[in-house]
Amino acid sequence: MPAFRERLRPPYSLYLALVLLIPAMLVIFLPIDPRIGFVVAPLAFVVAVVVITLIAPTVSVTAGELVAGRAHLPLEYTGQVTVHRGGEAALQRGQHLDARAWLVIRGGIDPVVRVEVTDERDPVPYWLVSSRRPDELAAAIAAGRDARR
Repeated sequence: MPAFRERLRPPYSLYLALVLLIPAMLVIFLPIDPRIGFVVAPLAFVVAVVVITLIAPTVSVTAGELVAGRAHLPLEYTGQVTVHRGGEAALQRGQHLDARAWLVIRGGIDPVVRVEVTDERDPVPYWLVSSRRPDELAAAIAAGRDARR
């Protein structure tokens, strides 16, 4: 059982924007056949919602490792963990960003957690991960790392 788990789903505003698929599909299919249009339009919306929900990355801290998206980092190689919000989070995602960093950041999720990588063989200096619960994520990383030592 993970100590922390969060799926980085898109913001609700994106789901609302996907509603625009319905009239777009109607415009395309009504001239061809109205029955097809009234079937395809809501179906396209449902498929789009399912797809963007399923492809949302997951961040978790399990026994011994941090998982962000498709990458795994053993907790023994994690260093300083810092939480950034607001303007500082924007700087971490922009001006202060190292191009070698591993990123799992999502629009619509302001806070980010920066996790230093202490493995000298790893070319990635740190991970930058979006989280709606950044304090819990930072605490889970610290607790898991301290338990391993």
